[in-house]
Amino acid sequence: MPSLPREGKAAAASRVPSLNAKGRSLELSDCAVFFDFDNTVTVFDVLDDVLELFSVDRKWVELERAWREGRIGSLECLRGQLRSVRVTKPALATYLSTVPIDPSFKTLVGFFREQGVQPVILSDSFSFFIDEILRVHQITGVTVYSNDMQFSGARLYPAFPYADGCPRCAHCKKPHVLNSRAAEKTVLYIGDGLSDVCPAQHADLVFAKGSLLTYCRETDLPCVEFTDLGDVYRYLKRAAPCAKR
Repeated sequence: MPSLPREGKAAAASRVPSLNAKGRSLELSDCAVFFDFDNTVTVFDVLDDVLELFSVDRKWVELERAWREGRIGSLECLRGQLRSVRVTKPALATYLSTVPIDPSFKTLVGFFREQGVQPVILSDSFSFFIDEILRVHQITGVTVYSNDMQFSGARLYPAFPYADGCPRCAHCKKPHVLNSRAAEKTVLYIGDGLSDVCPAQHADLVFAKGSLLTYCRETDLPCVEFTDLGDVYRYLKRAAPCAKR
């Protein structure tokens, strides 16, 4: 795993809502909620599957390894990986129409909306992937911040509107979280991977699995482990029993 900066244990712990046995300190109406997308909203990493299915060579594998080992950032990784992909826009859309999502995502989105909270997806993947998958599953009104992509025949060309100089991320998610904290919101972050490390360090309550969970455990960053979004839904129902139904 890459060597990643972190805040002290005491500083991190002080940001986690001090839920009592009945969980009554968590007011969902005062929360900002952020979801990662690949392997959080979806049940597997869609970008990795696209690379596996549509790449003309295996160069993307070495780039992925270099990124996971911290030798390159995700911007360099993604640029290099998409050079190997050959797929037309209609063919890619057909593939994306088959991608399943976590069955509890719709339930969670509805639950948050009942509290007056508009959930946000933050992704280091691409808007075309996310928009198509949400459309197929008839999920509307969720704000999405991600990288962009243009098509030219069967070639894909990435664009990075939220690159801010972060050496690790093509789309650093931390500024979105900091903006919500500046607005005095309690930030809930739900994610699974290395691209979630930056925002998780600044969230008030982190739900983690996968590489993000490993990072949290290794660095003593407080988090709630989850396997699927049903776990998150059940936790929040217990933690905020006064929430609207």
